[in-house]
Amino acid sequence: MKLRGAVVAGVTLLLSLGAMLTTGSVASADPEPFSAEAEILATNFQLPFPCGQSWTGNSSASSAHQSWEIDFNRGSTADADLGDPVVAAASGTVVISAHQGSTNGYGNLVKIDHGSGWTTYYAHLNVRSVSAGQAVSQGQQIGTVGKTSKPGNNISPHLHYEVRQGEGYPGNIRKAVFNGTTFGYPVQTLTSRNCGGSSNPYTPEQVCGAGYGVVDSAALGTSGTVYLLYNNSNGNNCVVTLKKTSLGTASAVAAYLEVQGSARITDSGNFSYYAGPVRAAAPGKCVKWGGKAGTAVYDSPFEHCGS
Repeated sequence: MKLRGAVVAGVTLLLSLGAMLTTGSVASADPEPFSAEAEILATNFQLPFPCGQSWTGNSSASSAHQSWEIDFNRGSTADADLGDPVVAAASGTVVISAHQGSTNGYGNLVKIDHGSGWTTYYAHLNVRSVSAGQAVSQGQQIGTVGKTSKPGNNISPHLHYEVRQGEGYPGNIRKAVFNGTTFGYPVQTLTSRNCGGSSNPYTPEQVCGAGYGVVDSAALGTSGTVYLLYNNSNGNNCVVTLKKTSLGTASAVAAYLEVQGSARITDSGNFSYYAGPVRAAAPGKCVKWGGKAGTAVYDSPFEHCGS
């Protein structure tokens, strides 16, 4: 396919997305843990407190015993933040919401799975307001600041926060990133930008890879958008569907590309952030493209024909 007058956007992030698809093959969707693509998720976290609040994090004092774990407080007295709201740093699925008893010192713990190996931990909560298996959005309240722990462990109120990637504690602890910036270890005071309206951390250019630019798109209701991209350097097309809702939680999403005269290439399943990339070359031919998110579907006619 050759596009006349198409403006191809520059791509600043090079991603290893695998070999180009051949006709009739199926793409893989959602990033693999520890892939370069999965690292994009690390920049999507926000401070685990409501928008506009200022909190001081400390990785070298009280119960934060591992390198990148953070204890958060605000106020001038020990109990000043007892009962203050704690919110999800990013969208995901609650995998633990329980009091840990004598197992460890976490007390009331909420653990959220954000996909691609990334999880966050919120410990010592006074109250837990979510249940295991529940999907949560970025900025949604999951509990309140407390001082719960194991029997005999008397602590002052604070939020113990961790980011982990993969298994093997404590080696899987990662530096916390808030609003795209790594926390200023060991101590930093930050103002929360966890203001709702969470967005997909991926762009269609990042998913399709270097050299691709968007040439067309179609809204899938409020659930997502499907994009058609083109790469001037190799003449390949790419289709990706980005979700707008249920981010971080696996849900039905699809993307397809059909070169006129060839079999349709489709990527469909329950994915956390997107379907695709679906790539194919179409020299001098028209293409159909489309996708699905939730119950919304888009199917193009044969278009964007070469000459």
